[in-house]
Order: sequence, then structure tokens, then C-alpha cells
Amino acid sequence: QVQLVESGGGLVQAGGSLRLSCAASGRILSIAYIAWFRQAPGKQREFVAQLTSGDNTNYADSVKGRFTIAGDNAKNTVHLQMNTLKPEDTAVYYCHAYGTGANGRYFSSWGQGTQVTVSS
Repeated sequence: QVQLVESGGGLVQAGGSLRLSCAASGRILSIAYIAWFRQAPGKQREFVAQLTSGDNTNYADSVKGRFTIAGDNAKNTVHLQMNTLKPEDTAVYYCHAYGTGANGRYFSSWGQGTQVTVSS
């Protein structure tokens, strides 16, 4: 079983910055990608950013130029640097990982979520 633990959420004023981290642990053979999603109250969960095993990155249009995803492959950890935050970035942010476990089976795991609140 693969576990994901997020950290770094909190309350920040508009224009400020936060850095989220996601650490994957367990019997992992390889990780194909780690991604961040978010869910605001009353809205569906939406994609934010993704880092693939080949170090390719993808971003939602709403965060391009403001958010940066980067990873530490040796530690199976991914960070999401969020700058110039806006009130509409307020949401619970979830980490998601997809890969292959040590048993040779694919896994698709979600973290418990971390709250990000941006005040105007």
C-alpha cells in the first residue's frame, strides 16, 4: 500500500505564497507521476499541476505562471510552490500518485488533503 502525506497548507493574504509538499511512502517500485488537484466548496475536484517521471510538467491554465511543481525523486517527494495567490485559489489541495508497487501491481493513491485559504 502506498501512502501520501501532504503538508504546507494554511491561511495567506492575496498576493502571498505557500509551498505544499507531498511525500509518498510504502512499497513503491516506480512512480509514473505525482499530481496536485484541488476542490473548492461546492465545486468539483480539478487538476492543478503534474510532474511525470520524465520531469515533464503540466499545469492548469488558471495557475500557469504562478505555480511551480518540482520533485525530489530520491525521496519520492513533490513540492508545489504557489505564488501570487488569489482568493479563488482557496480550496482543499490533494496529492495524487500513480505508479507501480513492489508487488508489480499498479497503484493510484490520494492524500488526505490540505486546506489552502487565501483572504482578500
